[in-house]
Amino acid sequence: MAEDNPNPVVYEAGGGAVVGLKHRLLSELLSEDRDEDKEFDEVTLLEVFESLRYLSDPEHPNLSLEQLKVVQSGHVWVNGLRVHVKFTPTVPTCSVATLIGLTIKAKLQRSLPRRYKIDVEIFPGTHNQEDQVNKQLNDKERVAAALENPALRNLINNGIAGTDRPDVSLLLA
Repeated sequence: MAEDNPNPVVYEAGGGAVVGLKHRLLSELLSEDRDEDKEFDEVTLLEVFESLRYLSDPEHPNLSLEQLKVVQSGHVWVNGLRVHVKFTPTVPTCSVATLIGLTIKAKLQRSLPRRYKIDVEIFPGTHNQEDQVNKQLNDKERVAAALENPALRNLINNGIAGTDRPDVSLLLA
């Protein structure tokens, strides 16, 4: 893959433990969220950001999206059952912007209960093809087809692999 940005600016990651999303059993992920009488904890923007901060950049797999300022806590919003993330490609001509958006969307779909609506889009004015990429990321059929494509799924899984970093204080001794 030819790199659009062979020498990206690398920022210091925010560091510090942010409360992460709760790990859930596979059976919980696959079950429908039907119990309307059940009281649920709402997810916070810090929990969402924590689940995204360590995702790998497709062009620079040794760097996280946080280190490249592709994802930032100030660009994550949670409003009831809607989660909205705006990301910033490292260059306006980034050829993997759609892949980055799909990786963010897939990570959240795998981490959040099904009742949450997930919106992922490019931060306004940061990409030359922002409208086209946003249209792709907000089209359910296109996203589903992309996530079923073995080559894309492999790239997305590589970007997600190893990104869950639980707070060590929660681990059993």
